[in-house]
Amino acid sequence: MSRVVLEGLEFHARHGVYDTEAVLGARFVIDAELHYPFAGLPDQLNAAVNYAAVYDAIRQEVTEQRWQLIEVVADRVARRVLRDQPRLESVTVRVHKPFAPIPGVFRDVYAELTLQQGEQT
Repeated sequence: MSRVVLEGLEFHARHGVYDTEAVLGARFVIDAELHYPFAGLPDQLNAAVNYAAVYDAIRQEVTEQRWQLIEVVADRVARRVLRDQPRLESVTVRVHKPFAPIPGVFRDVYAELTLQQGEQT
């Protein structure tokens, strides 16, 4: 399986359970693995998955809505990308919340979801 990876897409958004998260927002980092067969692909954009369009869809889903759970953000992003890009066989989305409001020392918290084409409806 071949893949194109968009890694480390950073957005300021207002997802979270707490009221302060809705007001102040936080940094969210998104990774998207786009799985589709591109071996032998002609060198033409219309034959491939347009990852600039994928970036814009991710940006819209992350910044134009507010959800309490990063699991829901991952689900919304994955379903949108599959719906918009029918050439994809599957997508894996990770939604990182590196400054999650939890006690303790940690590097990152993230939700990961893999969906196959046809599972997005």
